Amino acid sequence: MKKKVIAGNWKMNMLPNEAMKFIDELAPIAKNTEDEIILCVPYTDLFYSLLAAQKTNIKIGAQNVHYEEKGAYTGEVSCQMLKCINVEYVIIGHSERRLMFNETDETVNKKIKAALKTGLKPIVCVGETLEQKENGKTKEIITTQTKIALEGLTNSQVENIIIAYEPIWAIGTGKTATAEDANNSIIEIRQEIAKMYGQETATRVIIQYGGSVKPKNVKELFSMSDIDGALVGGASLNVEDFAQIINYEN
Repeated sequence: MKKKVIAGNWKMNMLPNEAMKFIDELAPIAKNTEDEIILCVPYTDLFYSLLAAQKTNIKIGAQNVHYEEKGAYTGEVSCQMLKCINVEYVIIGHSERRLMFNETDETVNKKIKAALKTGLKPIVCVGETLEQKENGKTKEIITTQTKIALEGLTNSQVENIIIAYEPIWAIGTGKTATAEDANNSIIEIRQEIAKMYGQETATRVIIQYGGSVKPKNVKELFSMSDIDGALVGGASLNVEDFAQIINYEN
């Protein structure tokens, strides 16, 4: 049985001192879990979070990265810059990056390749808007995003990627896809991976659900056949809420 991968996405929240305090409080709660616990923090928190997370089982990730190694890209951060301070994970293609900052399926693919080349583990987001959902295009959107994101990779590279299915209409809205609907969409993503890279690889890929994951719904989500974890937004900013999500079996 796969261990769950539970990642918190803090977005543009938490100052360094707040990040360190959060990790200090979370660490004793998280220490006995066999699941993978990740906090994806703002750039300014990375160094301090890595210090606070030393000698714990909490991993630290970034929320975005550029696909070029270096150059005239004011305000951007490269994969090498993240790797050199021991960041392990990076979110790529979050819907907020796509909607607000013109991220495309093609730039997502470039970022994934750059991250894997550097030894970072990408958490790749896919998901549909409310309009797309209402027009019956969920499967088309999420499988196309998945196909382009994974284009040109090897089987072993794909197995090192985490996919996060995040229906855009459920992010920060309080609305959550039913556990069955979330699971069915994740099955469709896994089937698309199987078409590209075979069933064995598809089975090994971790696919999370994200979109208003909370203590009250996490156990039901995690009971589904194909949901391998969660990408948690707002609830990851509260130690008590995130701790309950981590301890979903209790």
